[in-house]
Amino acid sequence: MSDFAFQLLLTFDATLRLATPLILCAMAGIFSERSGVIDISLEGKMLASAFAAAAVASLAGSPWLGVLAAIGVSVILALVHGFACITHRGNQVVSGLAINILASGLTVTVGIALFRQGGQTPPLASAERFRPIQWWFADGLDKVPVAGAIYRELISGHNELVYIALATVPISAFVLYKTRFGLRLRAVGEMPKAVDCAGISVNWLRYRAVIIAGVLCGLAGAYLSTGQGAGFVREMSAGKGYIALAAVIFGKWRPVYALLACLMFGFLEAGASRLQGIDLPLIGEVPVQLVLALPYIMTVLLLAGFIGRASPPAAIGEPYVK
Repeated sequence: MSDFAFQLLLTFDATLRLATPLILCAMAGIFSERSGVIDISLEGKMLASAFAAAAVASLAGSPWLGVLAAIGVSVILALVHGFACITHRGNQVVSGLAINILASGLTVTVGIALFRQGGQTPPLASAERFRPIQWWFADGLDKVPVAGAIYRELISGHNELVYIALATVPISAFVLYKTRFGLRLRAVGEMPKAVDCAGISVNWLRYRAVIIAGVLCGLAGAYLSTGQGAGFVREMSAGKGYIALAAVIFGKWRPVYALLACLMFGFLEAGASRLQGIDLPLIGEVPVQLVLALPYIMTVLLLAGFIGRASPPAAIGEPYVK
């Protein structure tokens, strides 16, 4: 394998790792918004759950206990969002932004109170975070041209949460399109009155959707602090919840299309990190600021080009009054 091909393979490998929180948050957004509830709060739930996962993993010494704490915190915030938007029919965008602001301030405040490290958690030891898993024969297949390197670098060598994130895509597609619950969930986002006339509780369906979204956001946050990173730092979600929401829109609220959008955003971020310090013809050295902003610039450009072609669920953002 040539050096260029190997570097490209490493970029794809980094793409999977960087896209993992986006995939989990995008699936969360699809469940919530398919039910008719706008979920701007993906960012806040992911940030709060990242802090909970790192804090509990540091105190208890187990990353899986951190995952449970992250899911619990995220589900609580999801229920707060549901209580404001579903039960009291509040503005869904305002509620989501309020949760984002709350998570941004609360994680720093609690972090300072618990650890006295400026809002950060202590660095996690190896046993307190998820480590890469080497699959069978990963080292023995090194001599196989191309396929050996792909198996060792791209398929093997990720932690459990990466594989869980990839598995959520076919599971989400199956639930949404092959189950009675999925049919009802999609119907309540399109025509809630018809669902209510069939004797099915619109509010209960929407609550279940936001709870599922909370679980998935909890996994995304846990990955950030105990899988991709080795602890929590303030604002470590860095807008990934908003990018995941952009992937939902770009993917037309479909799991597989949203996965492709997340992989594209992950590839942009992985490629941008490799452009730092490289001299390009006619341009020279690429500014670091431009490299860091590239994924967000591409998000805006892609949404500007495709948002008009995406048709959201008909009843999204509309509180249902029986």
